[in-house]
Amino acid sequence: MVRLAALEALGFRNLAAARVELGPAIVVLHGPNGSGKTNMLEAVYFGLTNRSFRTGNDRDLIAFGEPAARVELELEGSAERSVLLSALERGGERRHRIDGRKLDVAGGRPLVSVFHPDRLALVKGPAAHRRAHLDRLIAALWPARADLRSRFGRTLAQRNALVARINAGQAPAGSLPSWDERLADEAEPLIASRSEAVESLSAPFAELACALGLEEAEVSYRPRHGGGREELAAELAARRSADLGRAYTSYGPQLDEVEMRLGGRALRRFGSQGQQRAALLALLFAERTALIDAGRSAPIMLLDDVMSELDPERRALLVGSLAGAGQALLTATEAAHVPAAPGADITSIAVSGGAALRSAAAPPGAEEAA
Repeated sequence: MVRLAALEALGFRNLAAARVELGPAIVVLHGPNGSGKTNMLEAVYFGLTNRSFRTGNDRDLIAFGEPAARVELELEGSAERSVLLSALERGGERRHRIDGRKLDVAGGRPLVSVFHPDRLALVKGPAAHRRAHLDRLIAALWPARADLRSRFGRTLAQRNALVARINAGQAPAGSLPSWDERLADEAEPLIASRSEAVESLSAPFAELACALGLEEAEVSYRPRHGGGREELAAELAARRSADLGRAYTSYGPQLDEVEMRLGGRALRRFGSQGQQRAALLALLFAERTALIDAGRSAPIMLLDDVMSELDPERRALLVGSLAGAGQALLTATEAAHVPAAPGADITSIAVSGGAALRSAAAPPGAEEAA
């Protein structure tokens, strides 16, 4: 298992240019609002993925007056250490390297999972967010299936382009049936994998959601198509006229839904903000469980302000769930908000002005003593 041993940022938001040693298991970044705790989580995410989980504007990551943002992560495995570098220049140039070698795919880095208020779009936003997220989980669970989404996407784009050309009188309609067959060929394994992945999430999601106060919570995959390849191809054929009128493909897994429900009602539409936060948390931990059960490494968990709306009992539950498997970085205004739990190895790091002030083991029973 690979873990983060240290973080060093330069020109990244308000973070000080200093090395931060990280603990091997649960790391609590604590300090007042605006101290830079979330920026440290974002720096870790940027170092791992070369992008932000908070903004689509890359320049927001670069500190005022600096030419670039640069993050180095020291990774520690069972036998060796490596350095993962992620950099972004104001001109837009990016670098993402591990031990000096260009990193293009996720295979060379640890998996990462993020809880942040902006990620509530995964619960209440458009279905496209949930489909993309589920497809990334499929790639993590079964690396051999990592290209299912891209293969289907390319075929769908080609069929859509052909439909548009036929609609414009630039191609014969007789060329469309073969693309129906090709699209059905690519859709069938993607639909099957999505169904299998959600099935692996169902029980752990319901269990943790219940523990977080969401009784009768469920996650389900709702494909537009419930048959096999032949039935999908036949449905595409039946919809050709409608597709030609719209100039795009109106049926297939590009329209499927992954839905979270509470008491039979969609959390996306009817859940409160607190219920949606709890559902997001349950989903991320369910994915972690599914990965571990599949023999994959637990993802590094980045949990921003996760304790603020939980009572002491549920805080302890969360820490207990993290103990013993993988690494997690949590932010809190007070170190005592993250209680001790049996088997939990907790490192506490105070943050102020974008700098880590100290690093030490959290005292047992810190929350009870607070």
